[in-house]
Amino acid sequence: MSERQPVADYLRGAESLRKRELVWGMVREPAAPFWPHQDVVTRTTVLLYEHVDHHALGAVCASPIDVVLDSDRGLVVQPDVVFLSTDRLHLIDDQIWGAPDLVVEVESPGTRQRDRVWKHGWYRRYGVREYWLIDVDRCTVSVFGFGRPGRSTRRVFRGPAAVRSVVLPAFDEPASAFFPRR
Repeated sequence: MSERQPVADYLRGAESLRKRELVWGMVREPAAPFWPHQDVVTRTTVLLYEHVDHHALGAVCASPIDVVLDSDRGLVVQPDVVFLSTDRLHLIDDQIWGAPDLVVEVESPGTRQRDRVWKHGWYRRYGVREYWLIDVDRCTVSVFGFGRPGRSTRRVFRGPAAVRSVVLPAFDEPASAFFPRR
């Protein structure tokens, strides 16, 4: 078993396009995602970037980007896509130091438990306002709102239904836009 690593040591590592996370001080390096996952990540990034840029709402970034949720406890994640509103742009240094407004994770069979349980809990606990969980197999976009402490709301969008967001209230793309045509 390897030793726990402080956030500062983790962040001093060489830059890499390989996805890495620090979970309670332990480095986690999963294998690269498969094509369907990355296809949906790319589509999601473009949809969000175009919307945010058009309305001058802040910044959008795709993984890998370190999001330091808890420096003291060693929790650094790399969500698939993040959005920071203009009010939270101060969190960006070389990494994001604190909770983005919106975090998107695209599920893969190997990440389903982690995304639905662990990351959902971390994002709620550390102040993410909204969490989108995209299921490639079911072609659904689940939007979790974390407006009330300790609670979350969930809305599921599929097909032509417009994805609705509290964080991005003018966003109105259909859920089908996140997925390749079948």
